[in-house]
Amino acid sequence: MRNLRNIGLAAGLALSVSVSALNAYASEPTVPPAPTPFPAEGKIKYVARDSILEFKALPEYHEPDWVTEKYVKTGKLPPVKDRLPKEPLVFKTANMQDGIGVYGDTMRHVIGGRPEGWNYGAGQTQGWGGIDIGLSECLTRTAPLFQVEAKDTEPLPNLARSWDWSKDGHKLTMHLVEGAKWSDGVAFNADDVMFYWDDEVVDPNVSPLNGATPETFGVGTTLKKIDDYTVEWTFKEAFPKQYLYAMAYGTFCPGPAHILKPQHPKYSKNTYDQFKNAFPPEFMNMPVMGAWVPVEYRPDDIIVMRRNPYYWKVDEKGNQLPYLNELHYKLSTWADRDVQAVAGAADFSNLEQPENFVASLKRAAEANAPARLAFGPRLIGYNLRMNFSANGWGNPDERSQAVRELNRNEDFRKAVTMALDRKALGDSLVKGPFTAIYPGGFSSGTSFYDRKSTVYYPFDLAGAKAELARAGLKDTDGDGFVNFPAGTAGGKNVEIVMLVNNDYGTDKSLAEGVVAQMEKLGLRVVLNGLNGTQRDASQYSGRFDWLIRRNDQELTSVVQNTEQLAPVGPKTSWNHRAPESGEVDLMPFEKDLVEIVNKFVASEDNDKRASLMKEFQKISTEHVYNIGLTEYPGALIVNKRFSNIPQGTPIFMFNWAEDSIVRERVFVAADKQAKYELFPEELPGKPGDKGPMN
Repeated sequence: MRNLRNIGLAAGLALSVSVSALNAYASEPTVPPAPTPFPAEGKIKYVARDSILEFKALPEYHEPDWVTEKYVKTGKLPPVKDRLPKEPLVFKTANMQDGIGVYGDTMRHVIGGRPEGWNYGAGQTQGWGGIDIGLSECLTRTAPLFQVEAKDTEPLPNLARSWDWSKDGHKLTMHLVEGAKWSDGVAFNADDVMFYWDDEVVDPNVSPLNGATPETFGVGTTLKKIDDYTVEWTFKEAFPKQYLYAMAYGTFCPGPAHILKPQHPKYSKNTYDQFKNAFPPEFMNMPVMGAWVPVEYRPDDIIVMRRNPYYWKVDEKGNQLPYLNELHYKLSTWADRDVQAVAGAADFSNLEQPENFVASLKRAAEANAPARLAFGPRLIGYNLRMNFSANGWGNPDERSQAVRELNRNEDFRKAVTMALDRKALGDSLVKGPFTAIYPGGFSSGTSFYDRKSTVYYPFDLAGAKAELARAGLKDTDGDGFVNFPAGTAGGKNVEIVMLVNNDYGTDKSLAEGVVAQMEKLGLRVVLNGLNGTQRDASQYSGRFDWLIRRNDQELTSVVQNTEQLAPVGPKTSWNHRAPESGEVDLMPFEKDLVEIVNKFVASEDNDKRASLMKEFQKISTEHVYNIGLTEYPGALIVNKRFSNIPQGTPIFMFNWAEDSIVRERVFVAADKQAKYELFPEELPGKPGDKGPMN
């Protein structure tokens, strides 16, 4: 097949367009315009990192009275002190917005996803919307760090209560919480950690839900068990503290080995598909380390989770958490989530669909509004990502291969980014000061964003068409769309298939806007709209030309999942991976990005890290590595009856707000509690049993 990267001059001559004429069309790159001020943006109250939590034994422990009466006194449960670790995790009162809470009530969520099952480590979604966050606990925790200043930022302990570095910095010894138990009472220990590592992360036939790979924790990294409550990491780099962030949600959240291991192909006759699907949504009471356990699933109706009687965290008075007895997840649509939360039929939502902003603000401003609305910084961004793999990832056909060669052509990428009217894209979602022009790279709401290091190619359709000609493309059949050169993909129209998540209206609206604007450029773009799980499967297997993707943690917090910024390993990048038994075919500027990311991960100097990310931002945006579309703030919608919601909580930074608000500390004052519990005074039953234990 003809190499499209080498045909730009020939095509330019065929079009009788001189190089000087091409240059005359193109707009000069500049810095992006400053976003319009947004007065409704909430302000974060910063605190010291060590003021959030600690591990220690307390003189006494407490639980809801009904648990003691119905379960402890009848012999169904051990006393609460025997269900807790020797030294439980203790949340400090000073960091709790409204102080020590009281037991009772329910938090009602609405979600648009549907659960595949409970096998998170094998890649199954539980439906999103905070379900997996409520079930899973990870070695470290980062979500509450939004309230910690950058100079003090380091992951919080969690299942790993502490860690020690060797003198040379190549070994990290982690000490696990001793005496913590799964929700079915079985001890949590290093075997659970090692099963997740050896048989899910490292096993090439298993893909954990949030994309953990061995490279996520550093190329060549190993992990071994020392004893029941100690594991040891060995890294090639010295003191790679960056990987502590990767050990938080969602890339190191071990599952219950005592339940999962018997189903794994290494230890059974199961296939990998049978292992993945061994715990369908109907499998109730799946053991978890999280604060709530799934006890009821009604297809297309609701998921109900009840308090975990073995949860290993307490407040400073020794009250076993969580305060809330029950969580609901009504299975509806993502748009309906906002509507119901604003109306008071649900209690919590991340208002991330800008189409709902104006109506939600108006309703929240009413005196009798049941919910309060708090906007955060502009951390929700959308970008267009091109498949850069030219050596076989996803087994492309001739057309797809030709598109990938175009994607790797910088003139082509510049044509695409210059043809985007980003203001129009933002305005198509919502009018007002919400959306801002986003060229690509880091979200403007992160502390690592530097406007002066951001290269922006302004909207210029004439200049974009000139860049397209420079890339070697012209309309040879006069139908308004450019064609592949003769000998490439039959000389047909350049047709690009763009992957989009059908679960979200914003994703579809932006995708449709991109299609319309690319048509004006002369590119035919066809949408492949799939639901979330199908979309993920297509992306992870490389079956796409372009995709619309909402910004992830590497573009919002930067310090979390940093390895996903560039192809530092064969599977770390979202859109440029290696085929089986192959290597990533890096473009020259990508090699620079990989080098920067590796230096950032290995550095302990905050000033140097900030400087490295400025360099990354410049190279990334100058070479149009990911093409930004628009960005805007999200808002937290919380029913007014809930207490202990931290001030200025962003809906997404280190993690989603369901984790950032620390739901296990959230409570409802006794005089505001409502009778929403579907299974009052009941606890989870045995794994696999139907419904909770009565």
